[in-house]
Amino acid sequence: MTAYNEKVIIVEGLTDKRQIKKVMAENAEVICTNGTLGVEKFDELLDDYDLDNRDVYILVDEDSPGIRLRRQLSRELPHAEHIFVSSDYREVATTPENILAAELAGKRIEVNPIFLI
Repeated sequence: MTAYNEKVIIVEGLTDKRQIKKVMAENAEVICTNGTLGVEKFDELLDDYDLDNRDVYILVDEDSPGIRLRRQLSRELPHAEHIFVSSDYREVATTPENILAAELAGKRIEVNPIFLI
């Protein structure tokens, strides 16, 4: 079995991943869904990343596609914790770094303290 980090954060796109990686201090894995997930693609993610046996966090945009994806992931991964960005920012990628860092830290994900000022 491949060694994984304990935590995995699921996001929609590459710009979301970049924004999260910028503020994170721990080596949690961030995976992109690239939008909606079909059954086959989800099963592939489930197996490839061993999502049933890891601490999973869902962080998606507060727009219609993001909300649909959150609902789908909630059904498939009931053990996952949810991280929300304010609807004022709508997108993970456009959420200010200090706000994003505070949300991640609130879920026990280590962030660079410079972003918590």
